[in-house]
Amino acid sequence: MARFQNLFTWAVFITLMVQAMGDVIPLGKGRAGKIWHDAHATFYGDLNGGETMQGACGYGDLFQQGYGLETAALSTKLFKDGHACGACFQIRCVKDPQWCIPNAGAITITATNFCPPNWIPAPDHWCNPPQRHFDLSMTMFTKLAQAKAGIIPVKYRRVPCQKRGGVKFELKGNPYWLTALVFNVGGAGDVANVKIKASSTDWLQMSRNWGQVWQTGSNIVGQSLSFLVTTSDGKTLRFDDVAPANWQFGQTYEGRINF
Repeated sequence: MARFQNLFTWAVFITLMVQAMGDVIPLGKGRAGKIWHDAHATFYGDLNGGETMQGACGYGDLFQQGYGLETAALSTKLFKDGHACGACFQIRCVKDPQWCIPNAGAITITATNFCPPNWIPAPDHWCNPPQRHFDLSMTMFTKLAQAKAGIIPVKYRRVPCQKRGGVKFELKGNPYWLTALVFNVGGAGDVANVKIKASSTDWLQMSRNWGQVWQTGSNIVGQSLSFLVTTSDGKTLRFDDVAPANWQFGQTYEGRINF
């Protein structure tokens, strides 16, 4: 009986932790999440995806950055103040035979934007907390259901991100304020911590500016730059001398490895 009570206590604890984390379940050892969660999905923009560019994660041209139209804006509960940016999800249409495309299977998307809440009273504000919602690109939505459906019930789960090439760092700012957009991140996808090292400094802690844009106030112009990047699953990679000493603001530099 005591053993059963202990197992029950642990089960309750894990359930409460999952709820507190807003259902953006961290990946363990790069594996896909086993549990599918309930949510809804809509779409924004047209088939060209123009309205899905830029966004609250700090990404820019999603085609140039490798994300394309396989993206979604997340509701408040899933977005987690930008900490979920870069995470990947599998989504499938369920329980709607009128609109779900038969045998469509699951799509895989990267979180690149925020679906903001709307506080004007109405019954259909799907991105308001505590709703779990994906606002997909039209291209991805229509792989699951007919566009005229508008909104569909879905199941989703976290999966490892599969990216080509190395992790990339886009540098912006001025000599006294440097930002690095960290993107094209594989594995867990969502970056939890970044440190930077110039050729004449120790490792300097960067702070999250917004989304996946990280910043430092140190003047390190004219020095080669290295990065320590940690993803939400606790894995850390070191990117030595990613940017040469003559790096320029507005340029992107690619590491030789990925998660």
